[in-house]
Amino acid sequence: MVDGKVRATALSRWSQFVALTLGQLSGRQSLRDIESCLASQRHLHYHLGTQPVSKSELSRANEQRDAKFYTQLFQLLYQRCTHHAPRHGFRFKHKLFSLEGSLLNASMKLFSWADYNRKKAAFKLHVWLDHDGLIPCFAQVTEGRVSENEQARAFDAPRGSVLVFVKGYNNYRWHKTLTDKGIYWTTRIRGNAKYKVLERRDTAPNSAVTSDKIIKYSSKQRDGDKLNPIRRIGYRDLETGRHYVFITNHFDWSAQTIADIYKQRWQVELFFKWIKQNLKIKTFIGNSKNAVLTQILAALCVYLLIAFMKFQSKLSPSMQQIARLLHTNLFSKRDLIGLFQKVKPDKYSPPQMMLSLVRR
Repeated sequence: MVDGKVRATALSRWSQFVALTLGQLSGRQSLRDIESCLASQRHLHYHLGTQPVSKSELSRANEQRDAKFYTQLFQLLYQRCTHHAPRHGFRFKHKLFSLEGSLLNASMKLFSWADYNRKKAAFKLHVWLDHDGLIPCFAQVTEGRVSENEQARAFDAPRGSVLVFVKGYNNYRWHKTLTDKGIYWTTRIRGNAKYKVLERRDTAPNSAVTSDKIIKYSSKQRDGDKLNPIRRIGYRDLETGRHYVFITNHFDWSAQTIADIYKQRWQVELFFKWIKQNLKIKTFIGNSKNAVLTQILAALCVYLLIAFMKFQSKLSPSMQQIARLLHTNLFSKRDLIGLFQKVKPDKYSPPQMMLSLVRR
């Protein structure tokens, strides 16, 4: 991770990252807010190895220092996390990934270059979620209009991986490409899909699985006859009564396993909900594209740091509880592991004033 030539007096990458991490963990609202908070803890600068951070220096660093640095840092942190992350709950040993994109609304006046429609601007955060530990393994920030399908091809999943995604990613040629690479996928079928049934499989009576078929698309689009046969599964949720139709290129797993895999896709929705509630990615401290990318990627790095702490130390508190405890004790000189362990309260001792009254 190497930056280009910078001024000798410029804010270091470490000082910038510490300032951005402070802003994320403590909920700072602006550059001036971050500057004031750091200035109030000057006695800790030496121990942190950071420079004094001013509003103008941090703004300049966010605007001018390439955000790709944080993309590389994100990948390094992800690799560290994978060594300690717990496995997903399925029997198969393949990696399981969920794909999703989420809009981050912004002001049209401040971000006119990121217009989403005539009334608002927006960015889109594209994420591949690794279900080993439920951590992001790939992230890309684009303007709101960019399609998820364009970003789906940006990450090369290892052979044998299992991908799960919504039907918005239904691109038949991409599905074929994944199959040719030895990658399994599961999604829902489009309502207007045209296909012919090649084989009907038996299903247990009164089970949640309503149908299990091998189909082939009969679309007249270019290369339609070269598409691989796929599996179509009808499934009724016994709790809600809703009926779903899944498609997959895996022909050996049980239909219930395919349904359970798709159900796990909800974890990526929970991931987006968590970062929007606990990290600062909905309001921005810079108006340029580089500043926005820097802020969002730094937030994801903070998420991975919290996850690494939880995995390596085998902490029982949730990510939410850890983030809140860090927020409360950010500048406290305490043992980090002891901070998250439950401590038995001391035996009750009466207040000092009570003792003095008794003596009198």
